[in-house]
Amino acid sequence: MTGLGLSLMALAISQPVGASNTPATPIAMDSPAGQELLLKQRTRRADYAALVQWYETQANLAYCGVASSVMVLNSLAVAAPKAEGYGTNRFWTQANLFTVPASTSFVEASRVAREGMTLEQLHGLLASVGTGVRRYHGENLSLEQLRLLLRRGLAERSDRLLANYDRQALGQKGGGHISPLAAYDPDQDRVLILDVARYRYPAVWVSTPDLWRAIRSIDTSSGRSRGVLIIEAPAAAPAPSRAGPI
Repeated sequence: MTGLGLSLMALAISQPVGASNTPATPIAMDSPAGQELLLKQRTRRADYAALVQWYETQANLAYCGVASSVMVLNSLAVAAPKAEGYGTNRFWTQANLFTVPASTSFVEASRVAREGMTLEQLHGLLASVGTGVRRYHGENLSLEQLRLLLRRGLAERSDRLLANYDRQALGQKGGGHISPLAAYDPDQDRVLILDVARYRYPAVWVSTPDLWRAIRSIDTSSGRSRGVLIIEAPAAAPAPSRAGPI
């Protein structure tokens, strides 16, 4: 095992996160402070432009994973089915995502509309359309390991990061949620979440320790912690510095 996997193993020790678990106030991306963070971060916002071009609002209260998947697949230019109502044009939508036959082995659209998706189901859905997916559960990640994932992943144009987290750990109302991560600022130790529930919360910069606590929360549907997915387009060969999930 080399590269990222080895680096994560080397950091697999308990990390101090400060005396207080009170969430830091999120910084809205469209605020002056949020814009300053985005503009100054030149190397760790590689995913931002592609994701913003395909920014989605989830179609219903349970479709956060669906909207996030559509953003990722379109931003990576993954071959898509026809989009109903758009002639012969092909791109991913929150409707045609479930038309891939293999996807039914993991999820059903009607059930997702009621219950949402677990991290494992989201992994299976994205893998069913041919992408390369690595899953990292929060229970297996130290804070420094998460920082390493953010530094590496958000500086690389060929992959995307999705986070499954508990809103309450970020000081927001609600429960489990899924959205793409788009940029990381190591100086302020904040990560930009492009929240797909745009009718409720804007895109925000959150504290990395808060996100770490949020992905370590338990999803009662699966009995496991939430976490992070790293997704690569089918044509992208596995980089030698990458390793499997932990």
